[in-house]
Amino acid sequence: MKAVIVGGSNGIGLAIAKEFISRGYTAEILDMAKPDASIETFEGKYNYHSCNLLEFDDDLFDSLAADTDVKALMITAGFGRVADFEYLHTAEIEKLLQVNTVGGIKIVRKFYERIKSEEEFLCGMMGSIAGLISSPMFSVYAASKAAICRFIESVNIELEVYSTSNRILNVSPGSIKGTRFNGASENQVDMTVNLASEIVEKMLAHEELYIPEYEETYKGVMERYQNDPHAFGLSSYQYKKESSRVFNEKRTKVGYLSGTFDLFHVGHLNLLKRAKQHCDYLIVGVHPSAAHKGKETFIPFVERMQIVGAVKYVDKVVQSCPEDADAWSIWHYDRLFVGSDYKGTERFNRYEEYFRDKGVEIIYFPYTQGTSSTQIRKTVLLKTSDIERE
Repeated sequence: MKAVIVGGSNGIGLAIAKEFISRGYTAEILDMAKPDASIETFEGKYNYHSCNLLEFDDDLFDSLAADTDVKALMITAGFGRVADFEYLHTAEIEKLLQVNTVGGIKIVRKFYERIKSEEEFLCGMMGSIAGLISSPMFSVYAASKAAICRFIESVNIELEVYSTSNRILNVSPGSIKGTRFNGASENQVDMTVNLASEIVEKMLAHEELYIPEYEETYKGVMERYQNDPHAFGLSSYQYKKESSRVFNEKRTKVGYLSGTFDLFHVGHLNLLKRAKQHCDYLIVGVHPSAAHKGKETFIPFVERMQIVGAVKYVDKVVQSCPEDADAWSIWHYDRLFVGSDYKGTERFNRYEEYFRDKGVEIIYFPYTQGTSSTQIRKTVLLKTSDIERE
């Protein structure tokens, strides 16, 4: 038997993976990073698959859903931070919803034929108490988890109508001690092992909602919220504000690069992809012309803007400024991307001095061999000349 654990490399996900292993399953661990070193004692009893829910891998999930040895699915992947809404960049909001909500729902859809079948299939998703109550300073995270909670509740009704005994377990903790999500510098497995066992037991019983420490703590929390949501919200805000977990600072890294992007090719695509790997929000400035290089462009400016803007790695496309330093005064980016041939030039020595006290990092990308606009332009002009001679 196999159990798929999405987000199983650390924290409660890792503890659940180990719990399934202890019960005779092979753990299929999906996560951005390899599992915590403590998993090595289970060599041969787990497989690691690189998985980033921001780049949803249909083939990976299709293959796992089609594997009849897979008998369980647990989705624990997610992130959030305690901060006033005004400190969340739109890029952070999009990522948070993609990982916490959209990614998880898409995974369940991949396995749904298994879940609604007559054959037993265990399934669980990590919700949150924040998705069931007012949670100021956790607004978008709460929204992402509220969506998961309503999704599970609704789909479980459909499963009941289909007359299957399988259900999706909504695990909605208020806090999980011993995990990095709760502020620990390292995973403290001994603090999560009991919770992991309880979660798997609830999945085996096909339960629909599990709120850890409900009677001791969260029953009272839910009652206070239901009695007076507004007063509860104000109290919750003050409680978080006085905690040590508030991160009211800018977290999103904004990147900027500029180019002509004439005769768009795979080299341009790779450049944009590489830049997005170094930032959260990528702004691309497109030059109106190639006059600064003493060249003409084949593709009109507006069309080049549309082409660049359609690339999934680009968050915003704008008309470039005469100088990249001028663009900073408008967009206040954190990272400037440029070709390595500019490093050491008088212009970029001046840029490095200008950005020294502005917190901007200039990242120089080495040029790679391959297709270039210059090569395409030469080929087009050569072919055109041949036709004219004919």
